[in-house]
Amino acid sequence: MSIFSFFKGNRNQSPDLGYLHTDIHSHLIPAIDDGIQTMEEGLNILREMETLGYKKVITSPHTMWGTYDNTPQTIKSGLIKMQAAMDKEGIAIELESASEYYLDEHFMAKVHSNEELLTFGKNYILVETGFINEPPELKEASFHLTMKGYKMVYAHPERYLYLLEKPQLIEELLDRDIIFQLNAVSLTGCYSKPVQKLAERLIDMKAVKLVGTDCHNMGHINLLKEATLTKYWKKLLDLELLNNQL
Repeated sequence: MSIFSFFKGNRNQSPDLGYLHTDIHSHLIPAIDDGIQTMEEGLNILREMETLGYKKVITSPHTMWGTYDNTPQTIKSGLIKMQAAMDKEGIAIELESASEYYLDEHFMAKVHSNEELLTFGKNYILVETGFINEPPELKEASFHLTMKGYKMVYAHPERYLYLLEKPQLIEELLDRDIIFQLNAVSLTGCYSKPVQKLAERLIDMKAVKLVGTDCHNMGHINLLKEATLTKYWKKLLDLELLNNQL
């Protein structure tokens, strides 16, 4: 199937996202972060993602000191329960787990002390930051992660105000071989128009290597469908994305 088939039909038809193969950013383990809170909610979302053509979902609950103190054990335990429920319901989409780590001194302490960290793909590790201020660890994080055998994936950079204020920082981070992960729903303007414009700019720069739903609830699935109707969706799919290699 050609990727151009995404754009045929009308707004009442579900898009075919099979080209992407894998979603790498979501919050689909119940009641351990700000994502889904019930098993039923997660099953409904996973059914819809399967209908949309995804073959695999790598869900990524938050790990954030003092707010979401998840561990590999709590996340893996939740994954086992979700998988059992999927099997019972006949949902065939493949489900794996990683985590979205909040970049601060507590995360870097985990890295330096060789704590177990949840990764995906080729030892990729998903990292987010605060939205307003550039964290002091940002520029050096990729170096330390690389030294430990990880590859840093920068979650939803289009949402960070400090990148809007310091656009030259984008090139600095790309020069450090950091993988940029875009939230598809950002293309709808759901976060804000400035976020949408930065998302479009990152696509124009060919900076985006991974795209995720960042799905927390069914509302994000509806926004994902809207994103496929935007003028930048085809530009996004034309990039050399890594999703279908996972």
